[in-house]
Amino acid sequence: MINYLDKLKHTDTDNFFLMAGPCAIEGEDIALRIAEKIVSITDKLNIPYIFKGSYRKANRSKGSSFTGIGDEKALKILEKVGKEFNVPTVTDIHESKEAAMAAAYVDVLQIPAFLCRQTDLLIAAAETDKVVNVKKGQFLSAGSMKFAVDKIKDAGNDKVILTDRGNTFGYQDLIVDYRGLPEMQSFGVPVVMDCTHSLQQPNQSSGVTGGKPELITTIAKAAIAVGADGLFIETHPDPANAKSDGANMLNLALLEELLTKLVRIRQAVI
Repeated sequence: MINYLDKLKHTDTDNFFLMAGPCAIEGEDIALRIAEKIVSITDKLNIPYIFKGSYRKANRSKGSSFTGIGDEKALKILEKVGKEFNVPTVTDIHESKEAAMAAAYVDVLQIPAFLCRQTDLLIAAAETDKVVNVKKGQFLSAGSMKFAVDKIKDAGNDKVILTDRGNTFGYQDLIVDYRGLPEMQSFGVPVVMDCTHSLQQPNQSSGVTGGKPELITTIAKAAIAVGADGLFIETHPDPANAKSDGANMLNLALLEELLTKLVRIRQAVI
């Protein structure tokens, strides 16, 4: 495993690492409740854990969709989660000016898939000296992500993660090409499989993104078998009533069973 991730995760385990949490920060109580549950599971299974939560959702289908509870309020909740449970945290940024602001509260800055080619955004994230997790655009090949890695490293930051989240397949579906995981690993960075966003069904006529959460286990098992360094899973205790991306989130009650199976697969393939 890359040395900076060992330090970030406070562990030397050979297990895969996990980025997981709600799609968006909805409030302090629910964020802490989700974090507490996941920490208890990952501690038991010796899975390095990074808490995920978007402080603001900038990419919404409808203008009336939930975007957040306020930037500073949500970022302070992320900071509290990190301190209370002694885990690193990750959140998205959408514009260059957000990089320094978010970096004051979290350990990892995430570049959304639609923005993975935005040079100024990548450089701004790199210049914070935080770990930068870049989601692969649905419209790009795995090989094209080398240029995103190069932009960050050329800015003086070699702490990069790449995350696959599927490829555009027609107008309203995505498909995962697992050949891309080892190809992106060849760039010398850890590679993560986003098991929930890769099951989105975007651009629905209702204006609300659909999904196939019943296939999260399938995507995750295949990713671990292929050798993914980490997994990204959005989870919520009540996905049907989540304020963002509920259609493709994993019910929190199902997470422990899934991770237990994945650890066994990991042990079989390493």
